[in-house]
Amino acid sequence: LSLFINPTHSLEHKDFSITGCSETEKESMTGSDGEEAWHADFNQKTGVVTLPDFADPMSFPGYYEESVAKQEVCKQNLAVLIKLCVFTDPPETFIYPRNDVQLAVENTLICHVTGFFPPPVSVSWAKNNVIVTEDVSLSQYRPRSDGSFHVFSSLKITPEDGDVYSCTVNHRALQGQPQTRIWSVPEAAAVLPSLGPALFCGVGLTLGLLGVATGLFFLIKATTTDTPDMAKNIKHLMQWTQSKTVSPGF
Repeated sequence: LSLFINPTHSLEHKDFSITGCSETEKESMTGSDGEEAWHADFNQKTGVVTLPDFADPMSFPGYYEESVAKQEVCKQNLAVLIKLCVFTDPPETFIYPRNDVQLAVENTLICHVTGFFPPPVSVSWAKNNVIVTEDVSLSQYRPRSDGSFHVFSSLKITPEDGDVYSCTVNHRALQGQPQTRIWSVPEAAAVLPSLGPALFCGVGLTLGLLGVATGLFFLIKATTTDTPDMAKNIKHLMQWTQSKTVSPGF
């Protein structure tokens, strides 16, 4: 038995680890290829694995304790690091619903803030010009390949006709001019989900009736415009059919 292995593909992965802090926030996270694998929850004082479930789950022993120690160092050097960090990049913001929008059906609005440096950014939500603080969440800061960061904020909603939502982002690179993106409930959301199939059935029925009417029209036209010989033939055929129907031999 001989075995030949001929590798034709190679995979390259980029692992990363982030420790960050500000006067109001702190974050420690690790991952690969831009996707988060683990982060520290300093409020719950534990580590959170964010990988999908595996038959053999991964663990990160000692990561949380190490993150706590790194945060202490970050806080001690925060004042100096802020002065050194003079380069900034403003964010770009996009707002969109997670699922297809239907009136009175729960959904989630997502505000994607990307391309900014350095963290943090502040994200706030409003509904019909009223600030909303409930059912709001903010993801961890995630690195991009160019060295900038992106983050997701989400808001649970139950859309109603005429509702207008906004996501406002502030970052030091915006120089006091917050960036706001607006999302309105689309008019198409007012169409009930069952209306589409009913509409298609109605159109199909109408076309079917038109087809029957057209067939009758051509049939009537043919019987009224053909030669008398054809009329006689049809009459004879009907008489023959009637005679066969009443004949006791059949």
